[in-house]
Amino acid sequence: MISIIDDDAAVRAAMGRLVRSLGYVAHSFASAEEFLASPQGHDTSCVIADVQMPGMSGIELQSHLLAQGRRLPIIFITAFPEEDVRTKALNAGAVCFLAKPFKGATLIGHLDAVLNRQRGGLDKGQI
Repeated sequence: MISIIDDDAAVRAAMGRLVRSLGYVAHSFASAEEFLASPQGHDTSCVIADVQMPGMSGIELQSHLLAQGRRLPIIFITAFPEEDVRTKALNAGAVCFLAKPFKGATLIGHLDAVLNRQRGGLDKGQI
């Protein structure tokens, strides 16, 4: 399951469609807090999160998860690509840091790489 966390409903909908078109289950959340309160958060294989959101930011979510001992792969997306924020996210273990707008193929490549590693290197066709 892929969890999509973004305060923009249109982005959540578009990402959800993209993720589901790849054959994955997608759950969308309007905030980091909503994700953390959800039971789906414990079944998540990968998080796609906006960096800047009202309330808890994506970077704060990453820190919160790490403090709980949860090392979920996180793909960050942002309309405001600041180098210091990018460096902090990647140093804390983020898979990637994509600036909006980005190509769907770029996101798909990172998502497939994460899920392949979790499956021990098998591609979707081998499962």
